[in-house]
Amino acid sequence: MIHYCEIMKTPQQPYPKLAEALGIKELYLKREDLHPYGSHKGRSIPLMMKEYIKQGIHHFVISSSGNAARAAATFVEKYYQNNAKAPIQLTIYIGSRIDPNKYQDLTQKAKQYPSITIIQTERPKQAAFLEEKKEGVVNLRQSTDDLALIGYKELGNEIAKLPNLSAVFIPTSSGTTALALAHTFQELDRDIQVHIVQTTVCHAIAKHFDPNYTTEETSLAGAIVDNVAHRKIAVIQTIEQTHGSGWVISNDEIQSAQTLVKQTTGLSISYTSALSVAGIKKAVQQGYSWEGVIVALITGP
Repeated sequence: MIHYCEIMKTPQQPYPKLAEALGIKELYLKREDLHPYGSHKGRSIPLMMKEYIKQGIHHFVISSSGNAARAAATFVEKYYQNNAKAPIQLTIYIGSRIDPNKYQDLTQKAKQYPSITIIQTERPKQAAFLEEKKEGVVNLRQSTDDLALIGYKELGNEIAKLPNLSAVFIPTSSGTTALALAHTFQELDRDIQVHIVQTTVCHAIAKHFDPNYTTEETSLAGAIVDNVAHRKIAVIQTIEQTHGSGWVISNDEIQSAQTLVKQTTGLSISYTSALSVAGIKKAVQQGYSWEGVIVALITGP
């Protein structure tokens, strides 16, 4: 039995004071920041790597703002801890603006496991594209690889266990997580709204729904980086089917949401995670209301 890629559930619990402050009846936070792989990326990246290893692939490349790379590096760590015989290689391309804590975590893993190589460059995606052209190398691209959708199905199943669930708010880059959750809810025949939340810097999908924003040069939520969004059309269509929406959030709104969470729950969440709470607040201001449970996805750093 393979243990290094097993499913790991995360807490989901109500926060009534935060719900009251947001003007909604019931709110749950889904704590993907407590996932052993560091974020919700741990649902998808390890499964992708496991499946490719089954196919005989042992060399991976990834470009990442941090969370996906951490999930991939953690997979390598667990892989070797279980005495895996076939060595695997992981090349990580990161940008110059990566969060210092994420960078430190990655470099520590690279020191411990020489098969992990970290390369910092101004154009990490382009570097990864060139690397994947080499024979036997797979680029771990959640934005285009359908294996990534399968990885998030278990997350959708966990959230759907909440009774009277009305809507889920998801900090979004490529839209892969939102698409996978929506498909899972549809397969379960659950009428659950899916809302994506993006930033005033990166909003290729959310701008289709939300015109009320002013573009900013930088965003506090540095994990939201996909301005191409290959799944954009599918994500937009699926969100419309769920009667959800998309929301574009400013730095001030991110900080306000982060502060509100701290004041009402005592939790310190990342800027990226605060997007989901800020999205709920903006949705309420725009006239949305729900009778049932709302879930805010706390994705990680």
